[in-house]
Amino acid sequence: MKTPYLYLVVLFLLTAPSSLAQSTNPAILRQEWIYEKAPFPECHASTIAETPKGLVTAWFGGTRERHPDVGIWVSSQTNGNWTPPVEVATGVQPDGKRLPCWNPVLFQRPGAELILFYKVGPSPSTWWGMLKRSTDGGKTWSVAERLPEGILGPIKNKPVLLASGVLLCPTSSEDHNWRVHFERTSDWGKTWQKTDAINDGVNDGAIQPSVLFYPNGQLQALCRSQKSGFILETWSKDDGKTWSPLQKTTLPNPNSGTDAVTLKDGRQVLVYNPVAPTPGKSGGPRTPLDIAISNDGKTWKTLAVLENEPGEYSYPAVIQTADGLIHVTYTWKRQRIRHVVLDPKKGSR
Repeated sequence: MKTPYLYLVVLFLLTAPSSLAQSTNPAILRQEWIYEKAPFPECHASTIAETPKGLVTAWFGGTRERHPDVGIWVSSQTNGNWTPPVEVATGVQPDGKRLPCWNPVLFQRPGAELILFYKVGPSPSTWWGMLKRSTDGGKTWSVAERLPEGILGPIKNKPVLLASGVLLCPTSSEDHNWRVHFERTSDWGKTWQKTDAINDGVNDGAIQPSVLFYPNGQLQALCRSQKSGFILETWSKDDGKTWSPLQKTTLPNPNSGTDAVTLKDGRQVLVYNPVAPTPGKSGGPRTPLDIAISNDGKTWKTLAVLENEPGEYSYPAVIQTADGLIHVTYTWKRQRIRHVVLDPKKGSR
């Protein structure tokens, strides 16, 4: 009589998402899907922000990446549950033609609106920057605003607010090789300045930086690498106006997106795929997906393994909320968006 029961238990363990296996890690408090079902078959490039009304996530979803029906979808957390996905932005043009949307990035302005940056265009080499604003925690949104020519907004990872009141947006371009630069706005997107590209993209392309803070006033940006097989870094001593040449870190990178955040206690957190590219190719497997922690941005220790089975687990976004917890969202096999909550006090020091 016990055989059917044991069979069901074994079957569940074999077919359950691999992240369930990590729930024994004391740092992991919660793992969940943002949604179970959606009106689109594929999704990617999630972002997350904490608003006065709770957490909000966004991502792009549609038939597949680059398809004209890809739009920006949003879900909010209410009473501990995520609302069904709602499409809040499309790439419909004035002539009626629809273009794909890309890489949403949420940022909660302190005491004011929630800003949604995103891109529209046929491809990453031809897209342009857009933004929308919400004054009710992501329930309703303003009419879309197109950013000035040459300004893309934060390309994948969240902006950071400097002590000067400047919003520093880590960004990059792919029209003439993969190049990193930074954009600045002191009036919440009305006017902009941008740095020159910090690399030419010839020897090694880089995109999608994320910015970290240090007590001595320096900023560190960690970037996705096109060819080197390692995460690249650059440093600034003047609030992001100028940056050092890109250098390789010791962290492997299979040409896959990463994200990072500085915790309130000064430690640094990085979410990434810790694998090298496949020999002979510019990319590699986007598994496993780890979250690592560091005191100095140089030496990193694994806090938790979020995914370790075959498949794609990629494009993470990470924030620390007011209660001190870490929230990570990421692409799960291009099928769903996964949300993980961690306690950094229970992690490696």
